[in-house]
Amino acid sequence: MAIEEDRAVKAAQDTVVRETDNGYRVLGSPEKSVTHQHNIDRIPRKDVTQEMLNESGENPEAWLMFGGNYEQHRHTTCEVIDRDNVGDLELEYEMHVGAGSSMEGTPTIVPGDPPVMYQSNGPNHLKAIDPREGDVLWSYTYAVPSDVVLCCDDNNRGVAIYEDKVFMCTLDSGVVAVNRYTGEEEWYASTEDHERGYSATWAPIVHDGTLYTGSAGGEYGVRGFHCAIDVDSGEIEWKTLTNPEEEWVGDSINQSAGTNWMTATYDEERDVLYLPIGNPGPDFDGSVRPGPNRNTCGTLCLDAETGERLWFHQESPHDIWDYDSACPRVLIRDLDIAHRNRTRDAVVDAGKTGWSYTMEAETGQLIERSDPGVQQLNMYTMIPHIDEGRRIPFMPGGMGGNDWQPPTYCPETGLIYYKMHNNAQEAWWRVEEFEEGKKYWGGILEDETEAMPDGYNGHISAIVAVDPATGERVWREWIDSDLYIWGGTMSTATGLVFAGNQNGEVVAYDGETGDRLWEYDAGGAPVSGDPMSWYDPDEGKQYVAIQVGGSGWLRRGSRDDRILVFSMAE
Repeated sequence: MAIEEDRAVKAAQDTVVRETDNGYRVLGSPEKSVTHQHNIDRIPRKDVTQEMLNESGENPEAWLMFGGNYEQHRHTTCEVIDRDNVGDLELEYEMHVGAGSSMEGTPTIVPGDPPVMYQSNGPNHLKAIDPREGDVLWSYTYAVPSDVVLCCDDNNRGVAIYEDKVFMCTLDSGVVAVNRYTGEEEWYASTEDHERGYSATWAPIVHDGTLYTGSAGGEYGVRGFHCAIDVDSGEIEWKTLTNPEEEWVGDSINQSAGTNWMTATYDEERDVLYLPIGNPGPDFDGSVRPGPNRNTCGTLCLDAETGERLWFHQESPHDIWDYDSACPRVLIRDLDIAHRNRTRDAVVDAGKTGWSYTMEAETGQLIERSDPGVQQLNMYTMIPHIDEGRRIPFMPGGMGGNDWQPPTYCPETGLIYYKMHNNAQEAWWRVEEFEEGKKYWGGILEDETEAMPDGYNGHISAIVAVDPATGERVWREWIDSDLYIWGGTMSTATGLVFAGNQNGEVVAYDGETGDRLWEYDAGGAPVSGDPMSWYDPDEGKQYVAIQVGGSGWLRRGSRDDRILVFSMAE
């Protein structure tokens, strides 16, 4: 059956997102969720076990979670494509998913004969695909309530897989469980009231029968949380508010934000979660929230069994620049920090500040802050009141540095690779009255600056390699465009780094030097998705896949609805 006749695709196409004064509004979604089955008999009936998830990062045939493994390395051990032959990498096929709103996510691969790809995109559209041919096996579209409001587009960045289910976060701050063999919805769990401004766009993770998911809506005066959900029943096992009440002044805790709107990192040895945490609320008016505003703009460690807060590392205390720290944390075992004469398990992160931070996994103590990945001009300058008539462009702007874009860690080179913004923005603060479900920014963020800061080098973005042990910026490629860079990176056991960019290029870099070894022109549309890879033993090929299409919270760049799949035979 042609995808044009797919009812779930049609439902996703009819679901539109319109920008309003209160953010983005979802319109035209179906009254109930829609599943369309194409050829479900081709899906091998083999459940995804915990053992398979544990070994995902070491198995070249699998990519079973958003970050490739629990440590969020985004790294493949497949060795077919290397520095010498990557120039011969060819497009195997491209497929249109039919519903191309936001294309920011990472597909997953369950190994088998055939392997099965689970791919999602906005607005809450999910597919099971035979990745050998690009054939759709089933499609599913979640019925998003029409009163959902979103600060930053209708993104869906990926799924979690466990046993016979696929789990997808939903725009109304929920999680839906879908039978991975049939595409039929099995249960839905709400984590919070979307009418208050809560939403969900990231890929959850699952470990040993428990699903972990977070919170978004920091621009609407909500309180951030993380929660654990039973995968069989959809019941919430625990829910932890990110911000400690005893460290906030007066009633400022009630609209404190501190949401964690990207995927958690799970530490199997310690049974803890490392969470990326966003801005305090309101974003720009710090006068109503005195103090450092713990736990915002940094890394929070929670006990995975109980949800107890264990430690927090803050990157931007009392933040008024929207310096979220949103990207998934990278966990590195036994990192050799020779210049400090120690070896530690380390948690590494780059937030919007443009620095990368290496922390001890056990305590959160800062080991190293890196060289800046991008320019820092007028940084931490007090933003003016809206009535003062002053303009202060500051860098990094509210998009970073590194925003949500997931990095990759390559054990072979020992480096972490980031995509970073190098652009200025302007902000003003003002007193605003909080109203539930309405934007609560406490000011204005302007994308267009009257003038760029003195010393600006003219480059809008960069791809940056950082040594997490020393903080050294090893190499950097500046990228010029009228658009912002978006999406993630991926590394290989052969020392390659793959990334797409806003100019429609998919690039393979030498991970040690930053030299471009291979490029593919995706046809002008920005590449906002995250590359991933798998090996198919029956075909004798390594594949690399990435989603194409513009997104980002300023909706820059043309939309698209393609998945590009490249391959190389042994």
